[in-house]
Amino acid sequence: MALVLLGISATATSMGISLDQYGRWGARFFPLAGSIALILLGLMELRNAPATSAVERKHLPAIAALLILSVAYVWMISALGYLVATALAAPAALWVFGVRSAAGLGAAALLCSIAYHLVFFKLLGVFPPLGRYFDLLDVIGGY
Repeated sequence: MALVLLGISATATSMGISLDQYGRWGARFFPLAGSIALILLGLMELRNAPATSAVERKHLPAIAALLILSVAYVWMISALGYLVATALAAPAALWVFGVRSAAGLGAAALLCSIAYHLVFFKLLGVFPPLGRYFDLLDVIGGY
């Protein structure tokens, strides 16, 4: 039920994202898709849940770590820019999920930053959030 409520809230919030200068939904597309996915996943979980289900406490530390990481990621984007924040947050998230390979974590830092940059800022035309204190896009010459 929590996923459904979170999805509904996220959908309403996503609708508050402004259209781009041409009146298109570019910046809304992925937040809305994610919000609707939360609703659908929540409904599937509700349908498949047993009548009495206990919360498994062994996953609570990972959930807390991801919550802290998500708040830190939003702050890092505003302070250090999108590329640096993603390069730090992607391997940290994989670490929480149990990935310990140095090559895998390094690849996540590089590939997630590049892939998300291409999808959001090149293909969808969303302007990248710039860092207040430092931004790698300034160093490498734009977006």
